[in-house]
Parts: sequence; structure tokens; C-alpha cells
Amino acid sequence: MAEKIYIFDTTLRDGEQSAGVAFTPPEKLEIAKQLERLGVDIIEAGFPCSTPGDLEAVKTISREVRGTTIAALARAVPTDIDTAWESVKEAADPRIHVFINTSDIQMAHQLHKDREQVLTQAEAMVRHAAKYTSNVEFSPMDATRADPRFVFEIIKRAIDAGATTINVPDSVGYAIPEELGALFRAIFETVPNIHKARVSFHGQNDLGLCTANTLTAIQNGVRQVEVTINGIGERAGNTSLEEVVMAIKTRKDYFGFETSINTKEIYRASKLVETYSGMPIQWNKAIVGKNAFRHGSGIHQDGILKMRETWEIMDPVEIGIPQGTQLVLGKLSGRHAFKNHMVDLGYELTDEELNRVFAAFKELADKKMDVEDRDLEAIVNENISAMDHAAWRLDLVQVSAGDHATPTATLRVIDPEGNVRTDAATGDGPVDAVYRAMNRITGLTPKLSEFSVNSVTEGIDAQGEVTIRIEDDGRTYTGRAADTDIIVASAKAYLNALNRMVVIAGRTKQTVA
Repeated sequence: MAEKIYIFDTTLRDGEQSAGVAFTPPEKLEIAKQLERLGVDIIEAGFPCSTPGDLEAVKTISREVRGTTIAALARAVPTDIDTAWESVKEAADPRIHVFINTSDIQMAHQLHKDREQVLTQAEAMVRHAAKYTSNVEFSPMDATRADPRFVFEIIKRAIDAGATTINVPDSVGYAIPEELGALFRAIFETVPNIHKARVSFHGQNDLGLCTANTLTAIQNGVRQVEVTINGIGERAGNTSLEEVVMAIKTRKDYFGFETSINTKEIYRASKLVETYSGMPIQWNKAIVGKNAFRHGSGIHQDGILKMRETWEIMDPVEIGIPQGTQLVLGKLSGRHAFKNHMVDLGYELTDEELNRVFAAFKELADKKMDVEDRDLEAIVNENISAMDHAAWRLDLVQVSAGDHATPTATLRVIDPEGNVRTDAATGDGPVDAVYRAMNRITGLTPKLSEFSVNSVTEGIDAQGEVTIRIEDDGRTYTGRAADTDIIVASAKAYLNALNRMVVIAGRTKQTVA
């Protein structure tokens, strides 16, 4: 059985330190329950000395979340430690997490103490916490910028005083993976009592290296990692739980470890934290970003359709993403993906129909970032119906209009024999001008009895779908078309109706004859 990496989640403590984030007590409890379902080993529920509200929130979580260790953070001062114990003492497995600054810059300018004073304080406060519980974690803050010899000494004293977990924080995201690995190797080689404690790592993402640093720490003896959902946290954030967990799971062949995380709960946890934190997940965020399992390239889509694993190293179902792999139809999509998607929508297209619809799709994809299913349905409805009775084809629409200008439309239309015809007209508005120009070109003068416009999808780049009805010789003909430009859609719809009129009227005359 593979050795376990313990997951210490600090979303409710360090994650809440993100500028602009403040969870309410009910939100904290709901997140904590989701973290329990997720299978994290330790939940750092808060910093209870910070506010009375945080104290009560940690107490509530300690009482109601029973399937995991509940930790509370405390500075290395007696009142913080007493308050931390007060907040977690009802937990099934309570932990007190004590920290103190250890880099020279922070000791001098924040604590105003020398090294010996900090050593003495750390030792005494860990001993104070150990009076309450044997589950004490100690963090030498800013350890990666501290003198390594000082870090070794303070770790040794903390373990002697009763610390059972030693967390080495990269508090300002300063470490580079290679030097971090060397630091942990030195800790295991130099600190004589290190075997009495579980060693942990806490990474910050100031240089974008916290996931790499966390995995390096694991490779160099660390067995607990401190993470947050979506990587939220102070400044640039913390190590993302989902990134570390899925790296360990996906590359078990390389790392050889396992976690207790139920990965199918990752996506749910991610969306919950996104909602309550008010921090949107970037689209290209690893594992849980909107684009993590969406494919826009035609080459990639072709590979996915043949075998998902050609372009995906993880199965989105295993992360709990309900929609699974998505092939996003856009301007880079190929015919293979397009044809398969049309089949999924229920359209069995002939080669000729596919060519026409695919060309219309490509034209739309140049105007819209993503083409939705409703867009495709509009394209099919317009182009397939037009094919059945194609006579005139629209080649160009150009309109000039304004509140102090006479609306003028210029059209270029290809007639049934393939001849190009161009004409222009003015009207009461741009659509009226288009229809008058169309009548001049085709020589047809039906009566327009209905005109309506609806949005096919949402957003400022949505297509407008135009539906019109024209009347001629006692018969009504309907035309529909969609485009991101409603004037163009109006022209297409009118021509669609004219084509129907020409074909149906022609059939009627043949029947009468």
C-alpha cells in the first residue's frame, strides 16, 4: 500500500485572508462540511483570536464536523493559545497550530526581538499548547528566508516542547524548488529529533511556484501539505488542493503516494468556495477552470473523438465535473467535431448539407467566441430550408443609416443562373431599404405582413433571429435567418421567404397546368 500524504486545508483561515474575502459563519460551516466530504485530513477552521465571530465559527465547526481533525491558529502568545483551545476543545480531534516569525527581517522589524528571545518564546508557547492537547503543530514563519541553522534549532526545541507536527512555511513565496528540496533534506539530516514529528509544508504563490514547491517538498520527506481550495489566500494565494491532489493521483507512477481525498468532490468544493469567496476562477486554472477540459482546436477535438486520452491526462468525471469533456465549437473546430456534434443534436446531414452548414458555422465562428447549440440550430434551420428551394443567394449587404441620414441599402445577389446582380434603394429605415433593394433586384413585390426579431443566445455577441411573413396572390410564405447583425439577418430572412414563394408558386402553377 502506498504511503499517505496528509492534506491540511486552510481555506477557512489563510484562504479567508485573501483581500476582499470574508466568509460568514454559516458559509464557513457549509464549506467545512464539504471539506469533510472531500476527505481532507485536517481543517484549519480559523484564527479564533482575531474576532469573536471567528471564535464562534470555529466552535461551531468543531461541534458539527466530526470526521476530521479541526485546527485553530495561534500566535506564540498565551492568550492566543488559550482562545484557540477554547475554540477547538469540543472537536473529535482538536489541534492547536502555533507560529512565530523566524527570518531576521521579520524578527527585527515585526517582533523587535533577537534570535534567542524568539527561541525561548517558541519553546515556552509550544509547551503551553501541549498542556491542552498532544496534537500541536508548530510553524517557524518565513522559514525559507531564515538562517537554516536557526530553523534547525527552533524546530528541535519545538519538538522537545511537545510539537507533533512541524510545518515549514514559505510564507512569502520566495523559495525555488531545488533550494527548497535541499532545505528539507538538511532538516531531516540535521535535526536530531525530527523523526518524532510529521513534517509539513505551506507554500505561497508569489512567484507562481507553490504547487511545484509542494510536490518537491513531498519528494524530500514531507508527509503533510497545507493547501486551499482554488488556491485562494493572502496576496497571490496558496497552494491549490486540487492541483497537488490530482498531480499525486495522475502521476502515482512517479510519486508513489496517495491521499484520502475523494476527488469526485473537488469540483463541488471549488464552486462552493468560488461562490462564497466572490473570487472567480480563472478560465485556464488547472483542474477546475472553465477551460480545463474544454477543447477548441480542431486537431485536439479530432483526437478526443477518437480516444479521449490522446489529449486528456485526467478524466473530468473523476473530478466531479458534471458536463465532462467539452468540445467547444469555434473558429478552430474541424469538420469531424462539427459533424459529430450535429449528430448529437439530432441532425443527420448529407455531405452537401454538411458543406453548406459547416461553411455558415465557420462564418459565424469568426464573429462569436463560442458557438452554442441554439446558434447551430438556427444555422441548420436557415441553410437546410434554403437548400430545398434555393433560387436567389445573398452575396453582400451594405447599409448606411442614421438619425440625420436617409437609410440606404446596397445589395449584391446571385440569381438562379449564377448571374451577379447589384442594386440599391432608400427606405423609411435600414430594413425597409434592404427589402426595397431586394424587390428591385428580383422583380418580386410581395407584401410584408409580419416582422420579428429574437435573440438566439445571450450576450452582446448573440445572433439575432429574424422571422418574417410575406403575402402574394393570397398565399403566405415564411422566412427565417440568424446573424450577429440583425440587418443581415433581415436580408437573409426576406430572401429565404422569396425563395419559398418562387418555388411553391412554381409548383402550384405546374399542378394547375
